[in-house]
Amino acid sequence: MKIFSKEQIYEGDKLTAKKQNISSTELMERAGTQIFNWIHQRMQGAQVPIHVFCGIGNNGGDGLVLARQLINYGYNVHTYVVNCSDKRTQDFLINYDLIKQTTKKWPIMLNCKADFPSIGPDDIIVDAVFGIGLNRPPNEWVKGLFQHFKASKAFTLSIDLPSGLYADKIPEDENGVVWADYTLSFQSPKLVFFLPDTSKYTRQWEAIDIGIDLEFLQQTETEVELIGKNEMLPVYIPREKFSNKGTYGHGLLVGGSYGKIGAMILSARAMLASGAGLVTTFIPKCGYIPLQSVVPEAMVLTDIDEEKLTAIKFDFAPTAIGIGMGMGQEEDTHDAFQKFLKSNSVPLVIDADGINLLSKHKDDLKLLKPQTVLTPHPKELERLLGKWKNDFDKLKKAKAFSKKYKCILVIKGAHTITVLEDKLYVNSTGNPGLATGGTGDVLTGIITGLIGQGYEPLTASLFGVYLHGKSADIAVEDYGYHSLTASHVVDYIAQAFLDLFAMPPAQPQEENEEVHL
Repeated sequence: MKIFSKEQIYEGDKLTAKKQNISSTELMERAGTQIFNWIHQRMQGAQVPIHVFCGIGNNGGDGLVLARQLINYGYNVHTYVVNCSDKRTQDFLINYDLIKQTTKKWPIMLNCKADFPSIGPDDIIVDAVFGIGLNRPPNEWVKGLFQHFKASKAFTLSIDLPSGLYADKIPEDENGVVWADYTLSFQSPKLVFFLPDTSKYTRQWEAIDIGIDLEFLQQTETEVELIGKNEMLPVYIPREKFSNKGTYGHGLLVGGSYGKIGAMILSARAMLASGAGLVTTFIPKCGYIPLQSVVPEAMVLTDIDEEKLTAIKFDFAPTAIGIGMGMGQEEDTHDAFQKFLKSNSVPLVIDADGINLLSKHKDDLKLLKPQTVLTPHPKELERLLGKWKNDFDKLKKAKAFSKKYKCILVIKGAHTITVLEDKLYVNSTGNPGLATGGTGDVLTGIITGLIGQGYEPLTASLFGVYLHGKSADIAVEDYGYHSLTASHVVDYIAQAFLDLFAMPPAQPQEENEEVHL
């Protein structure tokens, strides 16, 4: 799914109105009606008080369309206009006149000085105050209104974007943003739904189709894409009947140190579960017996040193290499790592201590071959990029880093974001159960295994992140967030693959009345 920028959203609205020969007011009617349909399907006329708060721009116009539809269907509606300026849009004014023609109970004009309306905890708030056009912080009265929403404990539904939240930057004051329970976003989600600094402002979101021009949606290139099952299923490479273990690559994993051989065990198991034909590990001598015992399918090469890596040597041609898991940062380990980078020409995934060594010795970054994949967690990313002001600054730095070193950055987190130059790919799978030691080692094994099987590094990164998160999503049903371990994630990779081909359960037919234009 594409995630459109604010500018592209405006462009899509204008192009849709032109190509479909409709006015912007008619497009607004369509958007408000779709919001009404969503509510009506769930409430079926229930007389819960619904408080619709409208701004005086186009988002407020959407709210007025919704309020009018709710009134027409007999809902218990209270409509308010947050009237803090005289800059009303034409579409707002048209819909303001229409709602006055619909009911004698005209919208209550809030002049930004009066007391806040009474809202009960069992009521519903519809937030249609500000949209993506907001370009400055709300005034103190409006901030107070938003805090009044929050204090009421009422279910809060935001239209398109929680009011006060910008589409392309971080708000200055969290009290100046609506904290929504649910956001109905027109046509596609917004990037801010997936960033640590801003995702807190909506607990859930859903994209609502408002009929934006299909050609525009298909042909417009976006800087950000949301990656889910529909995006990953087409990239899957099916297995051939007469294939053999040599068909699916020979992956090499390099890492481990005394006390951290478990990281390599997890990576090796994950690589095998990802479908690698052959797996070899290169580890210190102390890990030989544990790895041979726990992962009998993997082959093991050892360093001459008992406890750490000092010279990375192997006598075969791997199809992909993953390096860094539990490797340590000793000086002689760095020397071995540096020599390896100078001579390596095999597709490479670097994780954990490999990233930490690159952060300590920045000149080594020049040794990276194009399309090298780096998989940092937040602290490792900070060591690579330096401190950032906020999430947008972080992504700016990540894109610059990716362009400079021609590498792929997999920024691990609640919504792992894969960065290749100016392009961002936001993952849709995964859960808090992944916040436990070893899950990053599992991810490295999956991505390395996929590259070794012939997937392009970017595709392998996206597919690997998706499968990793999906495995955790399936496993958490059995183990819960607290008890999920990295080993569980490996165990459920098979089910993540099978889920790619699972048909969604049939939805029961709903006899709900919808309003259509």
